[in-house]
Order: sequence, then structure tokens, then C-alpha cells
Amino acid sequence: MSVHAHTPATAEPTGVWLVGARGSVATTTIAGCAALAGGLLAPTGLVTETPAFAHSGLPELSSLVFGGHDTSSSPLPKRAEELAAQGVLPHWLPGAVHGELSAADSRIRLGGPLTGDERGTEELITAFAMDLREFMRTTGAARTVVVNVASTEPAPGPGEWPASSLYAAAALRTGCSYVNFTPSTGLSHPQLAGAAASAGLPCAGRDGKTGQTLLRAVLAPMFRQRALQVRAWSGTNLLGGGDGAALADPAAAAAKNAGKERVLVDNLGMRPEGDVHIDDVPALGDWKTAWDHVAFEGFLGTRMVLQTIWQGCDSALAAPLVLDLARLLARAHEAGLSGPRPELGFYFKDPDPGTGGDSTSLAQQYAALLAFADRLGEHR
Repeated sequence: MSVHAHTPATAEPTGVWLVGARGSVATTTIAGCAALAGGLLAPTGLVTETPAFAHSGLPELSSLVFGGHDTSSSPLPKRAEELAAQGVLPHWLPGAVHGELSAADSRIRLGGPLTGDERGTEELITAFAMDLREFMRTTGAARTVVVNVASTEPAPGPGEWPASSLYAAAALRTGCSYVNFTPSTGLSHPQLAGAAASAGLPCAGRDGKTGQTLLRAVLAPMFRQRALQVRAWSGTNLLGGGDGAALADPAAAAAKNAGKERVLVDNLGMRPEGDVHIDDVPALGDWKTAWDHVAFEGFLGTRMVLQTIWQGCDSALAAPLVLDLARLLARAHEAGLSGPRPELGFYFKDPDPGTGGDSTSLAQQYAALLAFADRLGEHR
């Protein structure tokens, strides 16, 4: 089967360049897009495939072409087989979309900086930008969206350039819109502020909202709207895979937890007692469990408790959001929109500030997203 056989002859390719292209999220994104474009599965979880976006002029899933950077050499077809063995992908899917996975794998380039890499900041940015230009030239992509789905980095020290910011700089240099799906620094590096402002490119971020924080963005407004006083809100995350290993670093975990805390503070108007703990459990693989314990006070001071358990597959939750964001940013770029897109805060723990994007209530963020879909439709 070749999914690209279903692509209309007039479809203009749209590039999606994934930083962390051989990771679980990227592999699920690429395999999932091929399956949906080929009509093999329903687009469950893909917001941009709902009727509200039918008039927005988004690129077809069949027009998306993938490439990326990664420091791993494990081929995408093999990664897909590993994910299928864990139950993340349907067992038959890696074989059904093997051609599409192999094609994307051939467009993945070695990232960095690697251990012992002596190249300086400018050399690395130049090398990454050359890879992006080659991708756009060989695929014929009129527009390319760079999406960071790599493992979470600790916050950099003064003057340091983390890998995520090197890739973001390469995106700006090559005229690519940019999505930071992680809490890493990316485009937020202070030395990129001027270049980002003058590039005239749309961007969105940061840190995809897929599980525990998604639920908090729904529940926290409920407590405030019903005038129920939250006394404490504690949480625990158990996860394995690359994220679990990366977040075992306290500095990386702190970057991750900042967005979780912000959702509570913004929606409750105060910071409740309690913290979020992240535990690496390698045996869980790509699956995660998030537990929340909310102590609150009701009428006449009656004390009550709400407990929630979220058990999900991280890659299956994240992949449709990556596809949504790539399509929305590509369309925004085509429509001539630039700068941070706060209307896409629906997808992030720590969304870009701006009109319509400051709320972290999911309902308000969804309304802003629908208004953005209408705006994109007006630019057709």
C-alpha cells in the first residue's frame, strides 16, 4: 500500500520537520498520518478533522511530507514495530504503512550537538538549516513547519544554547514556522527574540497539553465558577519511555511542572498547597498514569475530596495534536499571519500570551481556537 497514491495530483506538499523524529511521538505521528490519509483508520482525536475546520483551508493529511532531526539511528519502521508490540499502534499498522515510514526515515538527518561535538553554535545552526533547505528542495514543500517533539531539556544557564534553540534558530533562518511541543527553551531563548520578531513567521508553544494538565484545565475553572474553595491540589505522574528517563532529571522535571502549576494558579486565582511528583517507571514504556488529589471546601465549610486517575498512552495522545498544529501553522503561514499564535493555547500547558490566548481554561481556549478557524477560512 502506498498512501501517497491517494494524494491528488494538484496537492501542494506541506513539510513537517520533526525534532526528535525517531522518538515515540514522531513515529506515531508519521504512522498515524499515513493511516488516516490512506483511509485505514478514523481520525479519532484529530480536532482539525471535525466539521468546525472544514472551511479553514488546512492542508490535506495526504499532502504532508515528513523529515526531521534525531540523534538516534534506529529506523522508523523498527520503531513502529516496537510501538506496536507495546500496544501503542495497531499490530498490523507498521506493515501497512512501511513504505511511508521508510520514505520519512530517508529524510531524517543526524541532529546534535553530540557528545564530543566540537562545532560551535553558528556551525550547528548552519548545518541544521542546510538540512531543512535540502528537505524543502527535494520534497517541493512550499511551506514547512518545524515541530519540537524531543525529550525535555533542563533550563539553560546564562549564555548557553540548548539544542532546542539551535533547531529553532535554524527554522527562523530557513523561513519555517515553528511549534514547541515541549517545555524546553526553543524559540524562547533571549538571543532569538529579535530574529523571531523580524522573521514574519507564525509560531506556537509551548509544552503540549495531553493528560493531567488537560484535565486540570477543565476542573480548575469548575471549582472557581461554583465558588468552591480549593485547599490543596497534589499530583503524581508515573511514566516510562524517553520522557520518563528525561524527567528523572530534577531540572527537566521543574520545567515540565511549571506549566502544570500555571494552569491552577491562572484558573483558581491562587496557588493551592501541594506539588506534582514525576516518577520514572521504565516498565510502563509509552504509557503513563497521572493521579490528582484535590482537597476542597464547600457550603458551610464542609470539607470534601476529588480524586482523578488518568491512564493514557502518551504518544497516542500527543500525535493528533502534532498533526493539528502542523496543519494550523502551515495554513496561518499561507494566510500571511505571523508571530506567536495565542489562539492555539488550547494545545499547550504554557501558551503564548496575547489577545484571546491568556486564559488557561480549556473551554475559553477552545472558543479562541474556533474563532481562529473562522479567521483562516476568511483568508482563502
